[in-house]
Amino acid sequence: MSAAVLFLAAFFASAVEMVEALTIVLAVGIARSWRSALIGAAAALVALAAVVAALGPALTAIPLNALRLLVGGLLLVFGLQWLRKAILRASGYVALHDEEQIYAEEASRAQAARTGLRHGIDPYAFTLSFKGVLLEGLEVAFIVLTVGSSQQDIPLAAAAAAFAFVLVALIGVFVRAPLSRVPENTLKFGVGIMLVSFGTFWGAEGAGLSWPSGDPALLVLLAFFSCSSLFLVRLLRRQHDRMRPAEANA
Repeated sequence: MSAAVLFLAAFFASAVEMVEALTIVLAVGIARSWRSALIGAAAALVALAAVVAALGPALTAIPLNALRLLVGGLLLVFGLQWLRKAILRASGYVALHDEEQIYAEEASRAQAARTGLRHGIDPYAFTLSFKGVLLEGLEVAFIVLTVGSSQQDIPLAAAAAAFAFVLVALIGVFVRAPLSRVPENTLKFGVGIMLVSFGTFWGAEGAGLSWPSGDPALLVLLAFFSCSSLFLVRLLRRQHDRMRPAEANA
């Protein structure tokens, strides 16, 4: 059961980050240079592979309980950030994440930037594509290494991320447009809940707590954080709706 949850958490978290990276690559490729954008993305993937190869063995060498305590804390910090933003977006306090708008903005900036090739490479397209893929990819690498190492199953987490990469890349090749129809905010909401649940579960185990029901306790945590988050969304949405008439009359 925990293996399936691990796979889903790594898959959806990776897919969200890859959609954002793909949006940048598509915008730069269409507006500037496909060759430079793809070379930049490939260079970023090579750098990410080196990071994973270097950090993977180091993490697996840490004693399991200490590793779970460390990973649990990191996942809680990371997941709570995602969940906080998702709750604020769902309640109306923060604008929804719009990949189509981001695509348009990136394409506009790319078209306005100075042109000029160096050794057949557009430096602007290469740099922007490299930076976008590297930054989003580092988050994927963090998720794969932490989630996988805490269960001593990095290959499974890596397989989930690879599956997400192939799926998102294939969609990008066929549509060549921002994946604005992907419910990214909903995905981030769900992934945030998963990461917080994993972080709580593994952090408590690393601290010496033995869950009464074992792995099925993850389902209880998922249900608890889901209900709590939805309750906060409803509460904040009501508060936000009451504030809007007051702001309009001010």
